[in-house]
Amino acid sequence: MILAVPRPSYGQAQAPPQTQGSSRLASVQVTGSARFPSDRIAAAAGLRVGSDVSRDDLQKAANDLAQLGFFSDIEYRYSTTTEGVRAEYQVKDAPVVPVSFDNFPWFTDAELSAAIKSSVPLFDGAAPEHGAALDAMSQALGVFLSSHGMNLTVSHSLLTEPASDQRVQLFRVEDSNVRISAVEFSDPLAQTDRGIQMRLPDIVGQPYSRAAVELFEFEQVRPVYVSHAFLRVQLGVPSARVSGNSVTVVAPIEPGAAFTWGGVTWKGNSVISMLDLAALVPLHEGETADGMKIERGWDLVRSSYMQRGYLDITLDLQPHFDDAAKRISYAVSVTEGPQYRMGKLVLTGLSIEGERRIRSGWRIAPGAVFDNDVYQAFVTDGVRQAFAGLPFHYDKIGRFLQKDPAAMTVDVMLDFQ
Repeated sequence: MILAVPRPSYGQAQAPPQTQGSSRLASVQVTGSARFPSDRIAAAAGLRVGSDVSRDDLQKAANDLAQLGFFSDIEYRYSTTTEGVRAEYQVKDAPVVPVSFDNFPWFTDAELSAAIKSSVPLFDGAAPEHGAALDAMSQALGVFLSSHGMNLTVSHSLLTEPASDQRVQLFRVEDSNVRISAVEFSDPLAQTDRGIQMRLPDIVGQPYSRAAVELFEFEQVRPVYVSHAFLRVQLGVPSARVSGNSVTVVAPIEPGAAFTWGGVTWKGNSVISMLDLAALVPLHEGETADGMKIERGWDLVRSSYMQRGYLDITLDLQPHFDDAAKRISYAVSVTEGPQYRMGKLVLTGLSIEGERRIRSGWRIAPGAVFDNDVYQAFVTDGVRQAFAGLPFHYDKIGRFLQKDPAAMTVDVMLDFQ
């Protein structure tokens, strides 16, 4: 008999199993997982060879596995022999993400991971995106803290790291009273840069959070190094020295070499000439390779295309680092896509007079080449000017571009809320 387990709705309790006659569990086999061996999965499901099980016990084990979050599309079958019940489970691994520990300055990541592993059988350093295993991991960390005299609650949340765009499962202590007293950068540039030092109050004096420190490094420290041509700067994992309720953050930085500019080669462009494209990246060969200017150059290229109606423009940027000469050059492949023209202007949430004013102020005629800069300027400034003197209030504007690549038109949708 083969039974399928519905995909779980996390946070909703399963109905209690119905009791039935039981038999000895002679064997249990779990297949389909590339991450976990059969015996570990069976143990996580509470199945022990030699114990008495009923059909409801087998169903409950499948439900429990589905609720953990580590697996999806679970099916199982069983048969009864003279030796007892033989159970077979078929699972599919669900997506997992790395684990990050936010504000546990008293312990290393290895110690925290070991605390989870001792209580959560399937923990191997990664966590599911959803599921009961996350609550079990939080509880394990809470018990670990309690064993060290800290009665604190641990929560979890799924977020995206700004530096890598990687999703992580972040565990953090709620209502911690530990604050950052100082930040020690390992590199002289960060120690002396005026801009970085002026922004330190963003984190110094605030509750300790490694995620907040890493965000500060990404938004405030990294741009300084990149603008000084340290294009391969490495921001190490910050550590913490604890003194009472204060933390000194130690932020390791490996700047690497400073590079000079070696130019760009372009491929795939037909709408804008190579000469005009090169002028949008405002660096000369041999000049210091200011990474922020380089990034602004790519943005200007995209903007120039979108001014001409090429809303699907993509740039494939391939950097080449000449470590011996300390020069960087780029090979850029341009995919221009179709040129869009103005379709319909769709307005919702307005009075008759409000709609009249918006349509009167709109500056791209039907069938005209769609200029994205005109569109952006209208949403930010043109709407306000159109409503001047009108007693109309809106909290926000929902906006959406409905592109039709086949017809090469774009409809503008503005929803006033």
